[in-house]
Amino acid sequence: MRKLLTGNEAVAQGAYEAGVTFAAAYPGTPSTEILENIAEFKKDIIAEWAPNEKVALESAIGASIAGARSLAAMKMVGVNVAADPLFSFAYTGVNGGMLLITADDPGLHSSQNEQDNRYYAKFAKIPMIEPSDSQESKDMIKVAMEISEKFDTPVLMRMTTRVCHSKSIVEIGERQEVGKKPYVKNLAKYDLMPAISRKLRAQLNGRLKELEQYSNETSLNYFEWNESKIGIITSGIAYQHTKEVFDDTVSYLKLGFTYPLPLMKIREFATKMETLYIVEELEPYLEEQIKQAGIACIGKEKIPNMYELNPDIIAKSLIGTERQRVQYDSASIASRPPVLCAGCPHRGFFYELSKIRNVMVSGDIGCYALGGSAPLSAKDSAICMGGAPSIAHGAQKIFNKFNENMRVVATIGDSTFFHTGINSIMDIAYNNSNTITCILDNRITGMTGHQDHPGTGFTLQGMPTKALDIAAVVKAVGIDHVRVINPLILSTVKSALEWALSLDEPSVIITRWPCVLKKQSQIDKDEFGNYMSTCEVKEEKCIGCKLCIWTGCPALRFDKGARKAKIDPVQCVACQVCVQVCPQKAISRVGE
Repeated sequence: MRKLLTGNEAVAQGAYEAGVTFAAAYPGTPSTEILENIAEFKKDIIAEWAPNEKVALESAIGASIAGARSLAAMKMVGVNVAADPLFSFAYTGVNGGMLLITADDPGLHSSQNEQDNRYYAKFAKIPMIEPSDSQESKDMIKVAMEISEKFDTPVLMRMTTRVCHSKSIVEIGERQEVGKKPYVKNLAKYDLMPAISRKLRAQLNGRLKELEQYSNETSLNYFEWNESKIGIITSGIAYQHTKEVFDDTVSYLKLGFTYPLPLMKIREFATKMETLYIVEELEPYLEEQIKQAGIACIGKEKIPNMYELNPDIIAKSLIGTERQRVQYDSASIASRPPVLCAGCPHRGFFYELSKIRNVMVSGDIGCYALGGSAPLSAKDSAICMGGAPSIAHGAQKIFNKFNENMRVVATIGDSTFFHTGINSIMDIAYNNSNTITCILDNRITGMTGHQDHPGTGFTLQGMPTKALDIAAVVKAVGIDHVRVINPLILSTVKSALEWALSLDEPSVIITRWPCVLKKQSQIDKDEFGNYMSTCEVKEEKCIGCKLCIWTGCPALRFDKGARKAKIDPVQCVACQVCVQVCPQKAISRVGE
């Protein structure tokens, strides 16, 4: 049977076929759908959302030590969070096969930075595989498990946005039941005390030599012999782009196993080529190692080392040709930056926060990052997930030390709070700054597509579970001043912010209202009621002051001809922020 699958869907199918029994992840584009699809195999695979990537990898490590095949999946910045257990597990090796999937995001489509995680394989000294399409994404899961168990090592699988989200035909197979290996207590393998780690470090180097030999033998690295004038060494999605440009007019060394590199194969290929190009996305990972081995090649001299590659870039860089494009007037295309959705519970909060002066706002990673966009413009920074409170804490300490009249407000989401925000708030309580932390709880992981987390009351596979109370957790880590508010009531938001600013101790404001796009559970209906409706503008009362427009709601527009505000009833859900802003009471809920 054949199916049209994305790379992420194919990974899930590969995990099923390879006999994986445990999988964990923290959602993050472009990796999110891997676990969502693995979760469908409830009968055979335990699939879990973890509070963060470190916990996800540690859970997968535990499953491996217990004897099962396991995997953890995350976007590239998540590997930064998971690096601690990764480097240590490289020393111990596995029991059941274990795979870590890093989904890199060249072009920064949905990320705060652009990093090439292939270097993690070299840094942690673990083997790495790189699929270039959906079929390879499925097939390489099984190969990765075999490599892991044969060489006693975790394996890194590097995907990129195009591989994760592009679709291609995949041959579907049956599940290979591998069972669970026996668990045997073995302190000399898993107890990383310094005396044990020193011995394991030597074993790790020996393992890498065996893996380099394997890389020269595996069919994951293969030649495509054509003309000998130009040879191209490439991997991942760059292979597909290069094939689209050159087809069979050049020869290829296609690398699917990219650490350790198959230097014998690379030398064999290089000796037969007049000109050797290295085509890879982002950093010169392949190129540096190949040149270090004394093999002449051309790489980043021509291929850019930033942003996403495509066939047009490769064609222009290597052969100087440009494809014809459809001509259009770019000035006539409207700019459509991302905005908070109509009815987003964060809008009212940021609207009121934007009015306060002498405040620095430390933002975080999530939908609420859009609170910094015009017209709200209520944010000063966003550095990393879970970092807003601790960044705010450091800034507040400095403002206080130098007696500056500045207060710092951190904004962080509910899923992000559970990710690493708890530790940051603990730091604020422990080190006693008067930082204000605002946890914007929209009852779901919003930006990545509504994944559950420890505060929602449901697991990834739909089982009811304990819903952690954010206010109780915050109090438990030492915050005495806590308020839970409805962010759609502007007077309540204003009052809460004034309350927090009046305190000389740390405080937390929790805004609690569901994401407007969230599929409501019965628990949501019981707590929040049936609040969906629409609002309308009474034209005879509207004076065209545009104050409602300054809330930034996409359901609102200003009719320049009539000089009146208008509401799109398709988008409006009657959050009523605009109702509260209008000085003429010209806006009301339909039917009121």
